[in-house]
Amino acid sequence: MATAISGGSRIRTNTPAENAYNSLQASSKDISLRQLRLSTGKRINTAADDVSGYITSRAMSSRNGALKSALQSVGDALNVTSISSDALDNINSLLTQIKDSTSTASSGALGSDERIALAKGAYRLAQQIQFVVDSTVFGGKQLLQGGFTGSWITGFYASNDTMSISINLQTTNVDFNTSSIRPDGTKEVTNNFNLNTTSSSTASNISNFAGVSGLNLELLNDVGNIVEGKMSMGIFSEDNISSTLSSMAEALNNISKVASYIGGIQVRLNSQDELLKSQITNYNAAISRIEDADIATEQLDHVKSQFLQATSLISLAQANQTPSTFLQLFS
Repeated sequence: MATAISGGSRIRTNTPAENAYNSLQASSKDISLRQLRLSTGKRINTAADDVSGYITSRAMSSRNGALKSALQSVGDALNVTSISSDALDNINSLLTQIKDSTSTASSGALGSDERIALAKGAYRLAQQIQFVVDSTVFGGKQLLQGGFTGSWITGFYASNDTMSISINLQTTNVDFNTSSIRPDGTKEVTNNFNLNTTSSSTASNISNFAGVSGLNLELLNDVGNIVEGKMSMGIFSEDNISSTLSSMAEALNNISKVASYIGGIQVRLNSQDELLKSQITNYNAAISRIEDADIATEQLDHVKSQFLQATSLISLAQANQTPSTFLQLFS
């Protein structure tokens, strides 16, 4: 704080001029500070501006950056669930059409030619199911062939340890709540959407589709083949068609269960997506409150410092004129 000290009649040391000069320096420095804040829009440009505020804002900025990365990761996981869910819906629709064809073929009013035509048409739909399975890919990985699993970071603890969510589309995932009955009567979790998947875990190598042992959609193409000199209806025969229908119904149920598993994860991911967006916004607001400049206040202080600078210049000029008045004593 400046003190009003007069030099009296001394001319060797001009104290009033020094006071005016110090005030001029202070106002000029303050003008520079206000101009910097107005040009950058930031109240804290260096740690010296606000030591505690600098540390707090940098810590918040670091966490905010991590939350943005987590938001990107959640988006990738949502892509996986969306792609898988759409593919399963498509498979469900195709298998429903195959089951409808099988139901029609079970009618006693149809002849062999009609049943064969229905089987061949259903086989084309089954081929499309395989095409859907093969083309359901994300990040270079097949999603529906029974081997996909992945984890995505979706958040961070205060200690910066990561929180993640996993998507497990492997055939052994018990969360599918599906099961296949082995020949010995035991159950195994198995959910592979390839048309003809051979399970090496069973003694007789029973094929399965969508977790149903013995359901091999490739056999649709065998309907009408000549076996031992006779036309075979295969899985569309009177002895087998009832089992075929029940197997397809079970497969549809299993597909729905897998879709429900994916849907549950998608609900979590959507919730986390909204939460992260809200947290990022709140962190931005907190960082802004600490770090950003209040333009209106800075402009007012800038104008005030400009006035002080002008008055300091006038005072300095006047103080420098004071010693010359004492020269009149020598005239």
